[in-house]
Amino acid sequence: MDTTVADTLIGTTIDGRYRITGRVARGGMATVYRATDERLGRPVALKIIHPSQATNVHFVDRFTDEAKTIARLTHPNVVAVYDQGRHQGLPYLVMEFVQGRTLRDLLAQRKKLSAVEALAIVEQMLSAIAAAHRAGLVHRDVKPENVLVAEAPSGGVADLVDAVVKVADFGLARAIEASTVDESGQLMATVAYVAPELVQAGQADARTDVYSAGIVLFEMLTGQVPYDGADPVEVAWQHVDNDVPAPSTLVPGLPRALDELVARATRRNPSDRPTDAGRLLTEVQAVRDGLGGINLETALMRQVPGRPAVADATTIVPTVPAADATAMVPPVPGGGYQPPGGHRPNWARLPEQSGARPAPYGRPAAGSRGEGFFADRRRVTLFSLIAVIALVVIGSTWWVAFGRYTEAPSLVNLPKAEAEAAAKKAGFGVIYGEPGQYSATVAPDSVVSQNPAPGEEVVRGDTLTLFLSLGPEVHPVPDVSGQEEAAAKGAIEEVGLKYKEGKAAYSDTVPQGVVISTNPKAGTELKPGATVTVVLSKGRAPIQVPDLVGLNINEARAKLQELGLTALERTKESDEPADQVLAQTPKAGTGVEKNAEITLDLSKGPPLVTIPDLNNQPCQQAEGTLRGLGLQVQVNNLNPLNPNSAVHGQNPGPNTQVQPNSGVQITCF
Repeated sequence: MDTTVADTLIGTTIDGRYRITGRVARGGMATVYRATDERLGRPVALKIIHPSQATNVHFVDRFTDEAKTIARLTHPNVVAVYDQGRHQGLPYLVMEFVQGRTLRDLLAQRKKLSAVEALAIVEQMLSAIAAAHRAGLVHRDVKPENVLVAEAPSGGVADLVDAVVKVADFGLARAIEASTVDESGQLMATVAYVAPELVQAGQADARTDVYSAGIVLFEMLTGQVPYDGADPVEVAWQHVDNDVPAPSTLVPGLPRALDELVARATRRNPSDRPTDAGRLLTEVQAVRDGLGGINLETALMRQVPGRPAVADATTIVPTVPAADATAMVPPVPGGGYQPPGGHRPNWARLPEQSGARPAPYGRPAAGSRGEGFFADRRRVTLFSLIAVIALVVIGSTWWVAFGRYTEAPSLVNLPKAEAEAAAKKAGFGVIYGEPGQYSATVAPDSVVSQNPAPGEEVVRGDTLTLFLSLGPEVHPVPDVSGQEEAAAKGAIEEVGLKYKEGKAAYSDTVPQGVVISTNPKAGTELKPGATVTVVLSKGRAPIQVPDLVGLNINEARAKLQELGLTALERTKESDEPADQVLAQTPKAGTGVEKNAEITLDLSKGPPLVTIPDLNNQPCQQAEGTLRGLGLQVQVNNLNPLNPNSAVHGQNPGPNTQVQPNSGVQITCF
């Protein structure tokens, strides 16, 4: 356990549940801790992402999504994911704790493994990866560091044959792949195990994992990777330019079948490799069966230093023509035949010839006339037994090599229910790859592709992976408002759309370099390759709009002109005085550019009052009428002592319109 550097997380409890007890390993993207799940009382592994990756929104989202997928992938050879969450802003995973060592640790200690151990480990590795491939997942980073070997408590070489092997870091591998291109555009990968197509095109599928697994098998058999060098780029391109050498060129005596197995898995052209880990697993099992299973183990265990010698493995004894059978050994006195040197093998030895011991169960004594009969009968029995063994071996070999294979049925274009029925009728099980596949020609929920492909050689009764059509491919525009440019570009390109930077705009609320809006808007469904134009913020504009409400238009114009802004005026009905600013757009305090237009709403003033014709009306009555209209009245009464004085003049005259509260004069006599 790595405890050379003080770690503040050791001893803390995450999410009130996971108490960290020590650090297991630290990698380029995350640190793994050993912890105790205090709720369930079991040891767990806690993987916490480094702070440098937590700011990468694309990485975190991919990491979280893949973790959810792996959590649903239940397989005895896959490191289980129990939980996920965040601690102080850092995403973490809670995983199964495997008591053991990585395959890298074992190879560092042992240098190389025996062939039987290597086959046993790679078989479980491929079983785990095949389960992921059937679920539509690709690991992308198969290497000894991601293979855990849980040895028995007693340890020792023999335990590796029966050890439980688990593959880890499915989700993390995909998330890392999404963020492992440096500023120069170079692919950053584990170059010792990287497939040629990743180096050339940056593309990965199930066959990429097959290649990496083949390199791991090569390293287990030989104790070294096929290519090495000081420059990672140079090493990566050796995978593109060269064929992986046969393991037996480095370890003489390895069976030819192992050379061919490694060669098949590591073909430079992906189409020449097994289509996925399940196919390679079938070939590994066929090699083990073809080489004799248990006999392979006993024959090859002699290669392990310190292991005691074992008896020869069982071999097939060739049949001998009847005419030559008696010529194989010289005659001996008393009948029968004996090989040179005077010793027969145990399975062909005749009864002892010394003494006059009676034959059991009435059998003639050794050396008597009946001995030849029994010897011939035993010889016939022996040859019959050999013939039966040969037939069994030939039959088993035929079954392993040919008989158990058949062609995969064609289920493409069939609706889901019909495909399941057809597969069942042909003796196959089905699972569905996630996610489905888009298709403009295959109806939704019908089979758009299958693995293995129609007509491809498969094991009878195997499971077929079907991918259902999602219909024509469309992608909703992601909501990237409020995201920085790099994150927005990644989110748009991740769903198959093109990113285009539009004309930037000033914003008082959105910081500079952050997305204000997109065109089309978020949620709009587009075909793959469609362009999304993004408007980025230039930050706050340089000129602050003054507060003009309540000012006369002449004052407002003067202030705007002083700041280099232009007034755009419009009038509205209002009881406020005419030409007074009622409202403005943008509001006061908003940032704008020079020469920007500021819209001002101006008051037309109160409605005008029409002065009625007051002539000949009684003076007091006329005065009351004017005051009722909101006007100021001045009465000039030329005969104040006469109560019946009438209006004989008014200013302004009848039907004149004036502002409310205006003054009106009337003359009475």
